Amino acid sequence: MSGPLKGTTIIEFSGIGPGPFCGMVLADLGAEVIKIDRASSLGKGNELDFQSRSKYSITADLKKPDAIDEIKKLLSQADALFEGFRPGVMERLGLGPEEVLEINPNIVYGRMTGWGQTGPLANSAGHDLNYIALTGALDSIGRKGENPPPPLNLIGDYGGGGMFLALGILAGILNVKNGGRGQVVDAAMVDGASLLMTMFYSFNASGFWKQSKESNLLDGGAHFYDTFECKDGKHMSVGSIEPQFYEILIDKLELDKDFFGNQMDQSKWLEYKEVIKDRFKTKTRDEWAKIFEGTDACVAPVLSIAEAPQHHHLKYRNTFIELDGHFQPAPAPRFSLTKESVKHGPPKCGQDNAVISKKFKLDGSKLS
Repeated sequence: MSGPLKGTTIIEFSGIGPGPFCGMVLADLGAEVIKIDRASSLGKGNELDFQSRSKYSITADLKKPDAIDEIKKLLSQADALFEGFRPGVMERLGLGPEEVLEINPNIVYGRMTGWGQTGPLANSAGHDLNYIALTGALDSIGRKGENPPPPLNLIGDYGGGGMFLALGILAGILNVKNGGRGQVVDAAMVDGASLLMTMFYSFNASGFWKQSKESNLLDGGAHFYDTFECKDGKHMSVGSIEPQFYEILIDKLELDKDFFGNQMDQSKWLEYKEVIKDRFKTKTRDEWAKIFEGTDACVAPVLSIAEAPQHHHLKYRNTFIELDGHFQPAPAPRFSLTKESVKHGPPKCGQDNAVISKKFKLDGSKLS
């Protein structure tokens, strides 16, 4: 069985980071995602580029008018396209929203940038760290007295960018199916990352959020919401927020319940944390994991990328799949009837030129 997006055709203009991730998510869910790679990349490809899995690849020289004409034919038959160039690049190619919506009024035109299509910074370069720096997210993460740490590029690129682009594309397609028309989706990472911070802005508005680091419930200030080093140098994660879960934490650590009785008294958090730190260092990570396994303490071992696919819960759920001899995250979310799946590994650039040209009646000789 195919995924829930079977029958949906989406054109991806090749890029890096959040754009390809968005395409992978949509392809995993059954969409026919056709990636347009540069003509100079023909025959090239990386079998470890997991974000290109389940996609088709054609190559085209977008500097040639004939190639642009063929791409327009393809776009006239698609449900959506997305690109991750700086503002104005697609317009200069003759593939801007105005031109594309004229030939296909129902197409959803996704645009992925860091700063957005408009604004003082729209034409400036940037990366994930810069985008989340302006949203308040980066300043809210990290330890007291230390520089804010780069939280990989999960917040800006993938959470605020790729996932919101996918959401916007699907919302646009649904709008068309409900009688609306095609439109542009301006997916800016700075906007998406800001939206991810909604709960914390709520905390701030209510006076619940303190500006100093490690002073809040979820930023490492609380002794019951943090990570702790174990005897072997590995770590455990603790998220025992609710009182009933906190009680189990204290019990499993074999600590004095009366001493730890004032869970939400912030004046005691630092003192409590020092005791818990010392306690975790008395056993290895795996020893603690066994003690907390199956309880409601909300405690779990911190696993490495190498370890995660081997965890018994993730193995049971097939959270990771092995494809071509390499582990990679499986498609998500799960559907009860229309099963999502990885159709195949990353294609070579241009390997589908012939099949796509035939299906969409393109002149493949004009693409490159």
